[in-house]
Amino acid sequence: MMTVIQPESSSLEEQLNLRNRFLETINRIHSAQSIRQILLDVNAHILTLFNAHAITIYAVDGATSTIYSMFLSGSEIQEIRVPISDTSVAGYVANHRAIVNIADAYDADELHAIDPALAFDQTWDHQTGLRTRQMLAVPILYSQELMGVIQIINRKGGGRFTDEDQQFLIEVAVTLGVAFYNRQRSGRRYRSRFDYLVSKGLITAEDVQTATEDAQREKISTVSYLMRTFAIPRAEIGKSLEVFYGCPFIGYDDRLPAPTALLSKLNPEYLRRECWVPLDCADGVVRVAIDDPDNVLKHDAIAVLYPNYTVSYQVALPEEIHKYIARFFNKAESASIDQIIESLDAGEGSDISALEEEEAYAETDSEIVQLVNRLINDAVVRRASDIHIEPNTGKRNIDVRYRVDGECLIYQTIPYGYRNAIVARIKVMSNLDITERRKPQDGKILFNRPSGESIELRVATVPTVGGVEDVVMRLLVKGGTLPLEEMALSPSNFTGLCGIAEKPYGMILVVGPTGSGKTTTLHATLQHINTPQRKIWTAEDPVEITQYGLRQVQVLPKIGFDFAAAMRSFLRADPDVIMVGEMRDLETAKTGVEASLTGHLVFSTLHTNSAPETVVRLLDMGIDPLNFADSLLGILAQRLVRTLCPQCKAAYHPSREEYDGMVELFGAEWWEPYAVPYTDDLRLYRPVGCADCEKTGYRGRMGLHELLISTLEVKTLIQKRETVEAIRSVGMQQGMTTLLQDGILKCFAGYTDLKQVRRVCIK
Repeated sequence: MMTVIQPESSSLEEQLNLRNRFLETINRIHSAQSIRQILLDVNAHILTLFNAHAITIYAVDGATSTIYSMFLSGSEIQEIRVPISDTSVAGYVANHRAIVNIADAYDADELHAIDPALAFDQTWDHQTGLRTRQMLAVPILYSQELMGVIQIINRKGGGRFTDEDQQFLIEVAVTLGVAFYNRQRSGRRYRSRFDYLVSKGLITAEDVQTATEDAQREKISTVSYLMRTFAIPRAEIGKSLEVFYGCPFIGYDDRLPAPTALLSKLNPEYLRRECWVPLDCADGVVRVAIDDPDNVLKHDAIAVLYPNYTVSYQVALPEEIHKYIARFFNKAESASIDQIIESLDAGEGSDISALEEEEAYAETDSEIVQLVNRLINDAVVRRASDIHIEPNTGKRNIDVRYRVDGECLIYQTIPYGYRNAIVARIKVMSNLDITERRKPQDGKILFNRPSGESIELRVATVPTVGGVEDVVMRLLVKGGTLPLEEMALSPSNFTGLCGIAEKPYGMILVVGPTGSGKTTTLHATLQHINTPQRKIWTAEDPVEITQYGLRQVQVLPKIGFDFAAAMRSFLRADPDVIMVGEMRDLETAKTGVEASLTGHLVFSTLHTNSAPETVVRLLDMGIDPLNFADSLLGILAQRLVRTLCPQCKAAYHPSREEYDGMVELFGAEWWEPYAVPYTDDLRLYRPVGCADCEKTGYRGRMGLHELLISTLEVKTLIQKRETVEAIRSVGMQQGMTTLLQDGILKCFAGYTDLKQVRRVCIK
């Protein structure tokens, strides 16, 4: 057992206090997860053991023959680096593995008496304005291998550091030697978070430097930039962080419950700013996900928040920490929906019939506000696109349904007595007339989530039988642009769409029902051609997706600034490309055709069922067939189909009858170019259900596409006002796959099943 020598401690009480502080410091050294943490955090605790003003702990960097230390300057971490040579006291101690005890560092005679080559580097004193006098420096060794140097500076009260001080510092150095060796052995040989990736040849050091600079310009994390630009797998990023910080890497797990007790004293804004979050607590150990496990300031703050617990740190990506915070506080900031309803009942007593006497609850009551916020927040968490609030007549409860991946699912039933207050609250949020209950109303809500994310909701109220009102809220989550390569286009459709999008002028239409992803596809296509050489104007209602390089305009029909007016203004603003959110009327359609004929590339959407039907629809609106045929480049029809959950989908071998039925549905005459032969190895997939997909067997959606290219033959049919079937037949002969055919091919690829394809398309 180590013998602790007590420097200048005369009383038994002082010796006992010193011993306790020493043991506490030893524990801190051994519990530090990295050398970096020792340099930044533990040094201050070691200093309390000595009668000195300052302390510096150096670690060895064998690659550069230097010793280095770190210190905090405000909130920034700075580094000191000293060569292993006789040009400084610490360098001399490292070079000779000798102990140096100096009364005055500026006394050249005293230094030369130790070694004629020994010199004191005054650089640090000049930078700080302090004057170094007494110095005691001891090498940190492990089995005679140099690990670093520890030095204490300026003895309080003056005079040389005592022999007791020296022996005590040697004992601390022995402990540091063991700790440094263990941290190095556990893989902490890297000086950068991404050195592991460099050592594996995934990127170069120059790539890391470039990524750091570019990520700062784009205001994203370096990790996100590396994963996006260099296609670094997330698992490799995690391993790189693990070996650098010396602690486990943790990813996002949406099944981890919110640690309500640990979050009770915390503010989500504080956690987002500091980038850490508690995950759980077991056996007195709080597990914390943090972006920088070596950050001393964060350690101290966390220790204050959880004084009676041991903290175990796990490194995580900032984006995933923010996802944890958003989800935890979405659950923890307010009670569950059932608890809110219970509190409403408790507040009003058991006489719920009183609530039916209209205004027992007002739209401004805190419980009603909390209830509506809960409905919206839960909809975002469950990836819902729409919220349906459906009051019933009499004393039947209110049904609340979410549309998730295109399908309505029951979310909650709420006692009937709150129907007026809930509807009124939503009207207040969307600036609608709460006294008007006989006519439909439309409005919008800008809703700020606890995570800091802002979402827009499009609100529609509709009077229904019995004097009640339904409310439907569509969630318009603002986001970035998906690359065209990620839009699930087949190779032929991808090539065809890119080909027509790169034309200098003409019209491209994306068609389909509401919520089929038309705007997402348009923005992906615009991103494909978005270069500094092109001026691109967009008119949208609302602007859901923002994209750098586009000049985006929000139309306001209530003041007469509709799509047609926006297009006319664009034509006076020197455009190369124009995107119009929707062709709702003849004027907008005619303006779009004229713009495409005068040298502009025009993109727009239309609500039609298929690409060939779009032609007939526009001609029926009154568009001149000759002009339309000349301007049209192509029409992309689109649907969104639910995809099988990748975690639980089950492979099976289809029967010959099932296979033949799918081929017949596809069209046997069109099957040969895409033929997937019936063999014993053929596999289709069916839904199963798990926690990830909420037992539905499906998670997420993907696009089905039908691309009609305006060839010479198609233009001739348009000019002749031919039927939908005639246009479809020619298109298929020239390589067009229908929506149904594209869906069947994606069934064979394992993305979805035939049931879901048949739900969204007929032909």
